[in-house]
Amino acid sequence: MSAIFALIVAILSRILPHAFSTTSVGFTAVGGGLLFFGARTSRWMTIPAVLALMATDYYLTVFVYGFAFHTPSYLVTWAWYAAICLLGHQLLRGKPSALRVAGGVVASSTSFFLLSNFAVWAGSTLYAHTAAGLAACYVAAIPFYANDAMSTAVTAGAFFGLPVLAASIVESLHNAQSNHLPRL
Repeated sequence: MSAIFALIVAILSRILPHAFSTTSVGFTAVGGGLLFFGARTSRWMTIPAVLALMATDYYLTVFVYGFAFHTPSYLVTWAWYAAICLLGHQLLRGKPSALRVAGGVVASSTSFFLLSNFAVWAGSTLYAHTAAGLAACYVAAIPFYANDAMSTAVTAGAFFGLPVLAASIVESLHNAQSNHLPRL
C-alpha cells in the first residue's frame, strides 16, 4: 500500500504545481517515488507505474502545456521510469540502507540529467549538433539537475526513512512501557 502511495505522490508532484501555478520550484517526487515503488513491489509492477506516468506525461503535454503529443519525444523518459523502478527493486528491495538509498538517489538524478539532456541535444535544433552544443545543453540544465537531486533526496529519504523512524519510535515506546511494568 505504501508503494502505491509513493507512486501517487510522484504523479501529484508533477500535476499539482500546475494547478496552483507554482511550477518555478521544480520539486518532483518522481525519482524518489519510483525508487521506493520499485523496492516495495515486484518487477512486473513496473509496467503499471510506467503506464501511470505515461498518462501523466500525456495529460501535462496536451492539456496543461497545450502542445501536440509526440510519442518518440518521450521514449527516453519512459525507459528511464522503468529503469529507476527496476533499480529500486534490485538495489533496495529488502535492504534499504542509508548508503544504498543515497546511491539510488545519485543514480536516479544523474541518469535522468545525462539521458534527458542528451535526448534534447540529439533530437532538437535547440543546440548545435557538436561537442560544444552538447556541453551547452548540459550546462544549461545544471539548475534543473540540482533541483532534481534535492527533491529526489528529500522524497527518497522520506519514503525510506519515515517507516524506519516510526518503527524505532514504536520500539522505544514498547521498551519504555515494559521497563515500567510492575514486577510480580
